[in-house]
Amino acid sequence: MNTLYSFRRCPYAMRARMALRYSGVPVEIVEVSLKAKPAEMLAISPKGTVPVLDADGQVIDESLEIMRWALAQHDPDDWLLGGDSRIAELIEANDRVFKIHLNRYKYAERYPEQPMEVYRAEGALFLQKLDELLEGRDYLLANHPSLADIALLPFVRQFAHVDRDWFAQTPYVRLQAWLQRFLESELFTGIMKK
Repeated sequence: MNTLYSFRRCPYAMRARMALRYSGVPVEIVEVSLKAKPAEMLAISPKGTVPVLDADGQVIDESLEIMRWALAQHDPDDWLLGGDSRIAELIEANDRVFKIHLNRYKYAERYPEQPMEVYRAEGALFLQKLDELLEGRDYLLANHPSLADIALLPFVRQFAHVDRDWFAQTPYVRLQAWLQRFLESELFTGIMKK
């Protein structure tokens, strides 16, 4: 049996759980207390971060690699878009740049060099790009969800939830609708159940 060590609110773990759920791969999910990580998890992944997938002895401890592994097992709606390079570009921009702005915005008290609004404005540039990608369609790169949508969703959600009133009044109405559609989807609600 496949085992996923996860933490419910971790955006990296969320995207791994969504890909596993979508692909239909049977998996036992072990909710990890970050203050008391299970010895079994640390034995297979000493770095001690979630998510970690034990796929019948194959250990995968990067969320994006877990997602790709799940889609290699079963990708009924072509989330990989036939290997479209724009997927990797968007995920790279999210994971390497947007995530830094998100952290500084969310935890602005830890980064007193700039006011919170500066960090929010830097992150909002990425939100604007995503909103532009949604012109004329419901998803970022195609007329159905792709790996990019699912990989970015937890981070956009986190950014939007720092100040929901601010996000609600932004001009990014297509992105707001995209986020809401996912938050109400069975895929997302199913992976967030306690």
